[in-house]
Amino acid sequence: MKRSASISEILKPLADNPFQAYLSNAVQVADILEWILEQVGIAEIWQTSFSISEEFLRRLFFITKDKRVSRINLVLDHKATNKTLKLWSFITQVIERTYLADNHSKILLVKSEAGDTVSVITSQNLTRGNRHESAFISTDKAIFDRLHEQVNDLITNHSVPLHDLFRERIAAD
Repeated sequence: MKRSASISEILKPLADNPFQAYLSNAVQVADILEWILEQVGIAEIWQTSFSISEEFLRRLFFITKDKRVSRINLVLDHKATNKTLKLWSFITQVIERTYLADNHSKILLVKSEAGDTVSVITSQNLTRGNRHESAFISTDKAIFDRLHEQVNDLITNHSVPLHDLFRERIAAD
């Protein structure tokens, strides 16, 4: 976090607070992800957003380089495809599975190797902005399970796997 506020001024430890929310311009989604991983350990990530930025990808690159995530599954909106394609070579270095769908949701799901689950519903895209953003964070397993089921349905039944399309395109050339 590059702002003057500490994340501990905005959020309390997950173990003590199964439901919490904030409205702030002092934290970014990547800050929240790192904060969660510090508490739950290595985890698989499911993330949905309208779009993604190079700055956010850089943060994910270092998170994955430090082996703090086992796998990232990303769903972006097909309307942001031009921006996504410009970042494609970087995305493939960081994120194992990327999908395009009619998507405006901004959800972060984290499931640790130990079975801990965290759900985050946020207003922020995977970009850096200096705007006030809001989020609701929960460690409730039922909330995670429901959102996980819905994100997997979006991936399985309503998206295009961008990585497969690129492999096919490269093979055709």
